[in-house]
Amino acid sequence: MNPNLRRLLLLGVVPLVALLAALAASGCSGPNGLGQGDAAPSVSMQPRPEAVWPAWAGKTSWSPGAEASTRQPPPEPLKGVKVGKGGLAAMDPHTILRADPRTRPLADRSSIDRPGQAGLRPPMFLDLTGDKKPEMLVAADTESGRSVLTVYTERDGKVYPILFTSGRSLSVETIGPDLLVRTPCSEGGEQAVRFHWDGARMSTVSDIKSYRRTPQPSGAANPPGNARARPSSPASPSPGSP
Repeated sequence: MNPNLRRLLLLGVVPLVALLAALAASGCSGPNGLGQGDAAPSVSMQPRPEAVWPAWAGKTSWSPGAEASTRQPPPEPLKGVKVGKGGLAAMDPHTILRADPRTRPLADRSSIDRPGQAGLRPPMFLDLTGDKKPEMLVAADTESGRSVLTVYTERDGKVYPILFTSGRSLSVETIGPDLLVRTPCSEGGEQAVRFHWDGARMSTVSDIKSYRRTPQPSGAANPPGNARARPSSPASPSPGSP
């Protein structure tokens, strides 16, 4: 019995009927807070990363955490580029890259269809802003092994750059409406940066570095030359000793 209820009962404060009702109510619930016959609440499934360019996908599957992003001025539209009725999907990515000062040096590279080459990956189109109009994702691989990823959106017939990032052996995935960009770290392991549409651009919501733990070689605790000492046998008595 609950100690407080027992004390109140002895004092005559709680009627017996109320006490029985309280005990009956407390005895129906299980340890998880659910009564007998109550249905457990449904569990929402979290989205899993999906590769944007499968051939360039990373080989790890670590998940990012969460960090706050810094505020920046909104991006400016590209000059000299207008979007027609077909949207960004009907436009030549080379034309958009030439209009972007940051990607202009990469605009005339040839197209590639597999890793290990220098050039432009096939453009991809994904709705990252939630406006039912897909954004254009363009990635350029360079001879040095570094890659440049840019994302463009269309608004009122104008093209806006909403993401520019680069890295070595860059792989890109989607997690729901977010982008997850993975690059290997020079010290080993991987860096995973997650970008989310904030109303103006794809801003950073997480930047996580993960490292693999190197397994210790077998026998490392007892390296050669440091074998366990064995107890020595008693010395034999010398001739003439008692």
